[in-house]
Amino acid sequence: MQLSSQSFAEGERIPDEFAFAIPDAANHVTLSQNRNPHLSWNGVPLAAKSFALICHDPDAPSQGDDVNQEGRTVAADLSRVEFIHWVLIDLPSDLREIAAGAFSSTVTPRGKPGPNAALDARQGINDYTAWFNDDRDMRGDYYGYDGPCPPWNDARIHRYIFTLYALDVERLSVHERLTASSVRQAMRGHVLAEASLTGVYTLNPSLALP
Repeated sequence: MQLSSQSFAEGERIPDEFAFAIPDAANHVTLSQNRNPHLSWNGVPLAAKSFALICHDPDAPSQGDDVNQEGRTVAADLSRVEFIHWVLIDLPSDLREIAAGAFSSTVTPRGKPGPNAALDARQGINDYTAWFNDDRDMRGDYYGYDGPCPPWNDARIHRYIFTLYALDVERLSVHERLTASSVRQAMRGHVLAEASLTGVYTLNPSLALP
C-alpha cells in the first residue's frame, strides 16, 4: 500500500495552511488555517474492510521548562516524546483519498466536536486536549485534525508522520475514550497493510527546511 499527498511530498515542508500556527515577527507565532492535508492511497489489500489514520509528531520535547520561553532554546538533543495530531477510524473500504480541508479548515477553540465525523467515520482526541488543559479560553476535547505547532524556540525540526492502516473489520471495537492508544490496541490483529507519509515543520526562523 502507498500513501501520498498533493499537499506535500515525502520529507518536504508542510505548507502553512495545514499548520495550527505559523511564524509571526511580532509575537513569534499566530494561528493558521489549520486545514487537514490532502491524502490519497493505492495498493489496498482486497480483503480490506475499513481504514484508520493516525498522524503523530515523534519530536515533541519530553520536558517543557524551556518551551516557548524568551531567551531560552529547546535543545536539539533533548529526549523526545510522541504528540498525536489526528486519529481517524472507520473510513469506508472504497475510499481512496481525503480532500484537503475535508475534516478541518480552521482552529476551533476548545476543540472540534467528536467522535462522529464525515463519511460515517469516527475521530479521536488529539494531544492538544492535554496541551490546553490549563488554558481557560482554549481547554476542551480536541477531536480530529489539528496541525503542527512546534515550539518556536525548538532547535530541532519536527516530523509529522501520517500512517494509514488497512483493516479487516468495518468498524473498530473501541469501548473506551477514543485516543491513539485505544485505537492502536483495538487494531491489533486486524492490520492487513499500512503506509506512511512524513512531512516536516518548524516555527523557528533560524532553521532551514527542505
